[in-house]
Amino acid sequence: MKGVLDKGGVLLTLLFAIILFLFGGPSYLALMFIFFLMAIIVTRYEYEIKREAGLYEHERGWENVLSNGIVPSALAVLSPVLGPIPFIASLAAVTADKFGSEIGVLEPEDPISLLNLKSVKPGTSGAVSRIGTIGSFAGASAIGLCAIFIFGINPTQALLVGLAGLAGSVVDSLFGVLEEKGLGTKGTTNFICSLAGAAVGYYLIA
Repeated sequence: MKGVLDKGGVLLTLLFAIILFLFGGPSYLALMFIFFLMAIIVTRYEYEIKREAGLYEHERGWENVLSNGIVPSALAVLSPVLGPIPFIASLAAVTADKFGSEIGVLEPEDPISLLNLKSVKPGTSGAVSRIGTIGSFAGASAIGLCAIFIFGINPTQALLVGLAGLAGSVVDSLFGVLEEKGLGTKGTTNFICSLAGAAVGYYLIA
């Protein structure tokens, strides 16, 4: 994990991994590992372009790990009551957010702010783009597809997981508008994103 997370991020990731394994089991840990792997790949995709634009985030800290991992880890603990769907959908949401952010900045045209529907510079919180939205759904759907093999959900459920993940990323963008106004941080929007994805997934599927 060197070069991906700082020391605090590594330690917190290991703690979450232990929680997932103890309370959820190997399947929960495996899906989280897939998310982590996909996040690394999409972050490094076209990193030269992102770096030149000042949008390449090379190493993440414990705050980022906490905001993305606290809800899935809590849902793993609650899985005997809630089942696996909220966990899967929460991971789909954070994956959708990650893909949307990393792929969306590669859009040739500037993204549109949800605050005033005007063009803003790439990387602005609360903004969406065509490519970013497609990327969000693709990332969330990838989690749904993996869950077919890991958790045994059916294809219809996997599609709904993709939609739940996309919904979570939309909620993230909406709260990103508040972030741009100084209300909240990227960490709080990530937390809300994962919570929204879990809630939508539970409503649609469970």
